[in-house]
Amino acid sequence: MNEQELGACRLFVEADLAIGGSVALSPQQDHYLRHVLRLRNGAELRAFNGRDGEWLARLVGESRRSARLELVEVIRPQTAPGDLHLLFAPLKQARFDYMVQKAVEMGASRLVPVITRYTQVTRVNETRLRANAIEAAEQCGILSLPQTTNPLQLTKAISELEPNRLLIFCDEAAERENPLHALGGVRRGALAVLIGPEGGFAEEERRALLGRPATLRLSLGPRIMRADTAAVAALALVQATLGDWSE
Repeated sequence: MNEQELGACRLFVEADLAIGGSVALSPQQDHYLRHVLRLRNGAELRAFNGRDGEWLARLVGESRRSARLELVEVIRPQTAPGDLHLLFAPLKQARFDYMVQKAVEMGASRLVPVITRYTQVTRVNETRLRANAIEAAEQCGILSLPQTTNPLQLTKAISELEPNRLLIFCDEAAERENPLHALGGVRRGALAVLIGPEGGFAEEERRALLGRPATLRLSLGPRIMRADTAAVAALALVQATLGDWSE
């Protein structure tokens, strides 16, 4: 997409999208389009639902009850999402929002909150998680939303990974080597990145992780990062080295 297209209004909708169809807008969506973005009837925008690609649509309707989008044509066909899971210890509200948004921007296809021994926040607002994912997808031109799960204990989250999925867990106690060298030679494929809490992993958690096949322990360098910063750094590193930034 070019710069002008990225600047166009994009709206996530739940309904199916098909030629000649229309999508009813919620009062919140109608308010956002008409009173925040100041769009009038006939204004063109882009709609997507994570299944049917991105569509050119027009705003119509004279009241909140009749507000809808008329679908004109498909602009971009649906593409398959990547295969990158982010497992993370939940954080406090503002930093949690930031991490979720950046993970979506970086192409995470599944978001899994995990509870470890030193996790300080153990409850996740699933509605807020999804809202952040939608906002990031709308702004960044992404066609798919990541799957999300309820918080899981670390052992359960790890056990649910496919045995051949490469798990990269970021550990400040790992040997400090060039992370690109650490990832060099690792085969590409299904990936998962694990970011622990700011208290780090307990020793028994490290042992359990290292006992799993297809697992790589990775240092992110000499500085201790906050968990939300570590997530962005790790995803950038993995995407650039093993993910969809390179062929």
